[in-house]
Amino acid sequence: MNANESDAAPTPPKATVTDAVARVVAAYAGRADTSPDDIVALALRLSDVFSSLEDLPTTAPGSIPEAGGPARVTTGTPVPAVPIDKAVTDDKVFCLCCGRGFTMLKRHLKAEHGLTEEEYRTLFGLPEDMPLVAPNYSERKAAYAKRVGLGKYQRDHADPSDTDAD
Repeated sequence: MNANESDAAPTPPKATVTDAVARVVAAYAGRADTSPDDIVALALRLSDVFSSLEDLPTTAPGSIPEAGGPARVTTGTPVPAVPIDKAVTDDKVFCLCCGRGFTMLKRHLKAEHGLTEEEYRTLFGLPEDMPLVAPNYSERKAAYAKRVGLGKYQRDHADPSDTDAD
């Protein structure tokens, strides 16, 4: 082994980290619902995340990762892709894992991230009353259900089999 070689994987050069941050921020800035403040906040967060990743120990080349796939770096709570206070709008609910907006999150969470609603709430420390369905969509569906009479039954018309026949 040469004196210049080490057991740890090489750390990416600073330019690579900056390029990665720039690419992610540029993609995020292309969304219609982003403000300049959101873009700056994301750039700062990503810079911190990538800088902290440089300081983490890496597995030595040739070592076998733990069972279940590649080694992962896990922290306490992940950084949400969208600020939590902006995750719910009238017409959309944004996924905190990837930042995409949906009318309903349940199917997306299971299919794309392998999470249940409870796991998702726990992962990001969300309260139980945090909606995972867009409020306008929920109101539209509730109004429709009321209009067609779902959830009601007629107490006036008793079932003929319930009457006492003497």
